[in-house]
Amino acid sequence: MAQLFEGVRMKPIIIIIVGTLIFGFGIIHFNMQHGLAHGGFTGITLLLYYLFTIEPSLSNLLLNIPLFLIGYKLLGRLMLIYSIIGTIALSASLRLFETYPITELPLHNDMILVSLFAGACVGIGLGLIFRAGGTTGGADILARLANKYTGMSLGRFMFTFDAFVISISLIHLSIDLAMYTLVTVFVASRVIDFIIEGASAAKSAMIISNKTDELSKAIIQQMSRGSTVLTGKGSFTSDERQVLYCVVNRNELIQLKNLIDDIDPYAFFSVNDVKEVGGEGFTFDQEKRPLKIS
Repeated sequence: MAQLFEGVRMKPIIIIIVGTLIFGFGIIHFNMQHGLAHGGFTGITLLLYYLFTIEPSLSNLLLNIPLFLIGYKLLGRLMLIYSIIGTIALSASLRLFETYPITELPLHNDMILVSLFAGACVGIGLGLIFRAGGTTGGADILARLANKYTGMSLGRFMFTFDAFVISISLIHLSIDLAMYTLVTVFVASRVIDFIIEGASAAKSAMIISNKTDELSKAIIQQMSRGSTVLTGKGSFTSDERQVLYCVVNRNELIQLKNLIDDIDPYAFFSVNDVKEVGGEGFTFDQEKRPLKIS
């Protein structure tokens, strides 16, 4: 028994539970209260509720049992454990909000707001669960498999699968509710990718200049940032050139641009988004100690 739970940590479990609470709140208070469907297995549970009044908290558990067997064989022990926790926690969250719902939210029947908030809740909830290494079963497991074997992003797979389930849900939905539901799942897919990949955490700059030594020293002295000197070759002149590569925080980009303009206004440079960054100056200090993030 001890070996079965070896490597299971409390922090991911807490994140998964928080994610399922946000997810469950959105499904009950935005989707169910306003007649919206959803994609994936959650959409199937909602359709079963609309057609046969089967509570989503129950059908969610029953539909996921076969997929746990697939998840065990293809995704491994830890993900299976986190997925079981996620699925049980989601059913518990759904049951909680089914029993004690907030009867009326001040949205004034504005379906655009309902769709946006529904997508945000689902996206934040699933994003947290995915980031913690878990799933809520169903299409989440299928999305993990697609990401693992095809490289398709989790959000993109979820949107495709959701659109398929929503098409089936037209048995119950009117056209306008189906369109609002598509808005919901699109927003959810974007938020999922945002939570997993993070916002643009930093900016990277590639600088081609005849004054790379001066620039690198100035970056160190004035910005306390390091840089890497790469060797490149011009395609027109075939001359070897030095290329400076530097990563800075978003709020430091203007300072870097001003510094380049002061030292070499003729320098060529390009700036790109960095989705995630780690290392000295970002996740640990010069003494290799992890930085505390408030």
